Amino acid sequence: MSELWLVDGLSFAAVVLGIEGLYWLMFRVRGDNKTINRRLALSKRLSTQAAVLDALRQERGFVDLRSPFLSQLNDYLVQTGLRVGRDGLLLWLLGLGGGLLLMSSLMFGLGPLAVAVAIAGAPLIMLGGLAMARRKRIARFAEQLPDAIDVIVRGVRVGHPFAVALDLVARELPDPIGTEFGIVADEVAFGLDVMTATNNLYRRVGQEDLMFLTTTISVQTQTGGNLAEILSRLSQLMRNRSKLRLKIRALTAEGRISGWFLSAMPFVLFGVISLLSPHYFGDVRDHPLIEPALAYMALSLLIGNVIIYRMVNFKY
Repeated sequence: MSELWLVDGLSFAAVVLGIEGLYWLMFRVRGDNKTINRRLALSKRLSTQAAVLDALRQERGFVDLRSPFLSQLNDYLVQTGLRVGRDGLLLWLLGLGGGLLLMSSLMFGLGPLAVAVAIAGAPLIMLGGLAMARRKRIARFAEQLPDAIDVIVRGVRVGHPFAVALDLVARELPDPIGTEFGIVADEVAFGLDVMTATNNLYRRVGQEDLMFLTTTISVQTQTGGNLAEILSRLSQLMRNRSKLRLKIRALTAEGRISGWFLSAMPFVLFGVISLLSPHYFGDVRDHPLIEPALAYMALSLLIGNVIIYRMVNFKY
């Protein structure tokens, strides 16, 4: 009995230490990463800023493609902020396809329906994951953008050139905005004009408020004026837009939750019934009408999701 208690105690201690190790590995490292952006981390390892800029472009799929579709797809991937290349995306796609084929084979049997689910579902799931990562990164960038403009305003007011003020943002703020403005500062330092550099910033991020910043810089470059005052008013405008955006999300939260609930309920019910009674759907699995019924269900679910999405997401 004493040996059994010893084994249980050691097992409990191992689990506690493992959980604590995971906590320090994930959350503490994540907190440290918030205090230093990717560009500064690369600057510690690489000798020149040109090497840092090339590394940032290469690890995020920054390539020049002739095909407009592939170029847009590459920009979309860059806007997610994920450091993954085309080979990694292909492996993800193959892994998702294999997993969906296995799951659909267990539910419907290995056949055309299982293959169709795997072929259609894998790209949709991957695009959905990329869309979530992109939306989260853009929201974080939008939250940081007014603070970044305030840093630029303070730098310009004390007499720094605009390029130096951009570098202040790159040094003071965490990712994603720190690295993105650092790339802008490097491009300007290497001879690119400010307008082209800010347009490249909009292309990499995809945040709509950046168009205000690009237009402001363009007008000030062509006509002159007090850049600090213009950017200060722009910062206030973006803060007001952010407040409005959060208010709209609060008002439409019920509709979004309803959409998630209604979308997940058929699959949850199917899983629960299959778990409680594995043979419940056995009599209808091979029926000739099951495939048209499933296709109708999927189409209805898609139409309902589109309608709900249009109801709770709108431009303002």
